[in-house]
Amino acid sequence: MTGLDAGSLTGHALQVLLVAAVLVSVWLLWTVVRYVRADRGTRVSMRQAVRVRWGWVRLARMAGLTVTDKTPGLLAQITAQKDGPAPAPRVLTPKIKVTPDRFGVIVRARTLPRVGLEEYQKAARFLADAWRCTRVSVLPDGPGKVVIRGVRSDPLTTPTEHRPSGRPPTDLTRWELGVDEYAARVCVSLANVPGVTMAGVPGAGKTSGVNKFVCDFAPSAAVQIATADGKVSRASEGDYADLVKRMFAFCGDDLNEANALFKRLVELRKRRSSTIRDVLGVKNMWHVGPSPQWPLTVLIIDEAHTFFREYKGSDAETKRLAALTAENARLVEDLVKKGRSVGILVILISQKTTGDAIPTFIRDVCPIGLSFAQKTVEAAVAALGEDIRNWPDASPVTLQDPAYVGVAVMAMQGRPGYTRIRTPYVSDADAARVAEDTSHLTADPDLLLDALLDTTGGRTTPDTGESENTPAPLTK
Repeated sequence: MTGLDAGSLTGHALQVLLVAAVLVSVWLLWTVVRYVRADRGTRVSMRQAVRVRWGWVRLARMAGLTVTDKTPGLLAQITAQKDGPAPAPRVLTPKIKVTPDRFGVIVRARTLPRVGLEEYQKAARFLADAWRCTRVSVLPDGPGKVVIRGVRSDPLTTPTEHRPSGRPPTDLTRWELGVDEYAARVCVSLANVPGVTMAGVPGAGKTSGVNKFVCDFAPSAAVQIATADGKVSRASEGDYADLVKRMFAFCGDDLNEANALFKRLVELRKRRSSTIRDVLGVKNMWHVGPSPQWPLTVLIIDEAHTFFREYKGSDAETKRLAALTAENARLVEDLVKKGRSVGILVILISQKTTGDAIPTFIRDVCPIGLSFAQKTVEAAVAALGEDIRNWPDASPVTLQDPAYVGVAVMAMQGRPGYTRIRTPYVSDADAARVAEDTSHLTADPDLLLDALLDTTGGRTTPDTGESENTPAPLTK
């Protein structure tokens, strides 16, 4: 029996060893496959992740991220002899989980008594040196957890490209801008946002950022776009030549045409305001979200100073132009201040968003402001607010190097200070492809509203916009 038991145990041990060897082999094979298929940057990060794991216990002790527990553990208490020496204190080291990507590593760690978020943040510069990272950030990751982001290469100086998928976005309130200086994705919510301002010197990346916005939202029939481009006379001459097929209206630098477009959208705003309760059953469109029948209507005003500048002179032509630009400002002010709840968004783009380029009664109502590279602190203050003076390292004045083309600065909710964002480049070929493939989705929001009112049994009078019949609420 003893021989049989020994043989049986030996057989079970061999089986366990064989299973363990198979599992280790599969894990090694999977690791090798991942390594081979990864890009060059990710491979370097994978090797870096191994060094972080192996050196963590020693590094944590040197950086003051451990705690000494003088209370013996359960096993030490059981095995301790009555007259023997007291068990040695235990040094507790936080457990970590390391994930590599093309820019560096993401380390998720536990906290310990007297080793919390503040201690990790104080040790960030030591971790950066030990891990050979350009910068390290530490943020809370839930109760008792922190996430440590270490970037080996600077995401802000690493150009990125965005190839539009051509699929409708799953969330029309989510605008993905790019990645921040720690390679984390930066998104802003468009829900209940009446306006966005975008500033920066020529060639800094403003138009590319707008191209990405259009290409990402073009596949959705619940978004309709109009553009006034103050740089050109015709669409074929400017940056929107490839995207104009997906726009229900476009005008160049002609003040009369721009004035007519702004009036058209203000009339749409009035009609929507007078019918939204009856048609959608709510006072705010964002409570139900955009739809193909009631789309989010986006007005892009590029080189906005063209349409708002003040003309000074006593001759008849100057007075006429001054009256037009003053009316343009009044019309756009109406859209920004009253269009939010009915689904109208205005994006204003200018090299400088000072008061002479975009009137302050328009600019200061826009809750989202981005600034690419600027030459002066005054221009940065106009784009981002007075507080940017307190954050000189994040100022767009520091982005004048060619390596920072496509990098913008903005204030993010929930984050102190300002965030620098690398926006990706969208090629002209991809923009043209998306616009061509989605051109059939282009529709005039006025005609859509007419059809919706006919369907629901309501009509609006052209003068007052008041409903003659009470239409049934739209079923979402």
